[in-house]
Parts: sequence; structure tokens; C-alpha cells
Amino acid sequence: MDWFEALILGIIQGLTEYLPVSSSGHLAIGQALFGMENGEDNLMFTVAVHVATVLSTVVILWSEIDWIFRGLFKCQLNAETKYVLNIIVSMIPVGIVGLFFKDEVEAIFGSGLLVVGCCLLMTSALLIFSYYAKPRQKEHISWKDAFIIGLAQAAAVLPGLSRSGSTIATGLLLGNKKESLAQFSFLMVIPPILGEALLDTMKMVKGENVLGGIEALPLVVGFIAAFLSGCLACKWMINIVKKGKLIYFGIYCAIIGAITIITQLV
Repeated sequence: MDWFEALILGIIQGLTEYLPVSSSGHLAIGQALFGMENGEDNLMFTVAVHVATVLSTVVILWSEIDWIFRGLFKCQLNAETKYVLNIIVSMIPVGIVGLFFKDEVEAIFGSGLLVVGCCLLMTSALLIFSYYAKPRQKEHISWKDAFIIGLAQAAAVLPGLSRSGSTIATGLLLGNKKESLAQFSFLMVIPPILGEALLDTMKMVKGENVLGGIEALPLVVGFIAAFLSGCLACKWMINIVKKGKLIYFGIYCAIIGAITIITQLV
């Protein structure tokens, strides 16, 4: 991987981590266009760009994170504590998938772009359906809704099934307010991404994975590109959700998904 490829892939990761179009699916497509076999050969790069997007979340949502920690230090069952409990509940499904089905998920990632195309169509259907559904609005995200949204996040480990799209659309279908969903969706992913990055780093230290021979320059370029594009996408996506414009991303996913499937079948 050279610095230009790292730049493009970093931008793709940063943008698509927050926009409801699937970062894993677009990275798989981008790697295929660059002639890369799969992400496992560039594990260090994958870890770096994911940590960069987490850092962009912290920067953009720092006021909310600061609010949460200030409330936690009061040692009371307040709104901040309940918010953290909801995040913990939402992590249960993806934690189960990561602990018990990691090998199966990695096998799906190596199964080609046909799966990516099909999952992009699923993302499209979910976004479009949530746009037209008009459930009764709730004041707060309950622990039950947090768990169901967490199930959507766990399903979104499939390449092409958007994490942000799945969690936000599921929350909308449950009747949660648009204003709070994007923030909750972005904050709930921080612990799983950091946990996955830690596990991958431990594997690299033990020599269980191939680093792909990536040099320092592409790694730094990819990290910076993912961070900067992630900041833009995170802020942009929050405004998009408030305005309820997810249907356009649904149309985009339908087009890209259909093109991907066609290219794999012809």
C-alpha cells in the first residue's frame, strides 16, 4: 500500500463510518479496485483508521462526552448514568458476536463482493423503510430500545450493512427522536471499536497476523485522512438525521449495491 492508496482508503473509512452507506462495504470495494486481496493483509492500517474515526467522534461530541462523565462522577442514578447504562446494554449483542462468532464473521468478509452488494441492498431497504414509517415519538431511549439498537449494530458487522444506518434506522422505527439518535449511535460504537482495535493489536504483538509490510508514511496518511474526513462526516450526519434526509442514502446504497452485484455476476 502506498501513500495515495492509504489517503483514499482513509477518506473512505472516515466518511462512511458515519454516513449510512457501510464503511466495511466501501473499504472492501476500494481494496478490490486497488487490487488488494483483503483487509487482513493490512491489519495495522485497519486498526489505525478505526482508531482515527473514534478520535473524530470524541472531538465532535466532546461536549456530550464531558456531560456524561460529569454526571457519572456525581455517583447518582441521574440522566447521565442512565445514558451510560443504555450504551452498555447496546454493547451486549455485538460483544456476543465478537466473542463467539468472530471466525464466522471474518469468513464472511473474505467471501467476496457479492455479499457486500446484497448487504448494501439491505441497508437501502432499511433506510427507505425508516423514512416512510411514522411511529409515535418517544421522549427518551429506553434500555429495551437500546438493546434492540444494539442488535442492529451486531448485525451490521456484515460487510455492506451500514452500522450507523442500521442503528439510526432501527431507532427511528422504534419511535425514538431523531435529535438524540445520531448522538447515541455514534457514542455507542466507541467501546466496541476500541475493544476490537485492542484485540487486533494484541494479536499483532503476538505475531498471529500479517502486517502486510505497510510503511510509516501510508499509515500516518491514512490515519490523518480518516480523522479529518470522520470529523466532517460525523458533524454532517448529525444534521442530516435531524432533517430526516436518510432516503437519499438509501437510494445511493441501492445503486452501488446493484452495480456491485452485477459486476460479480457478469
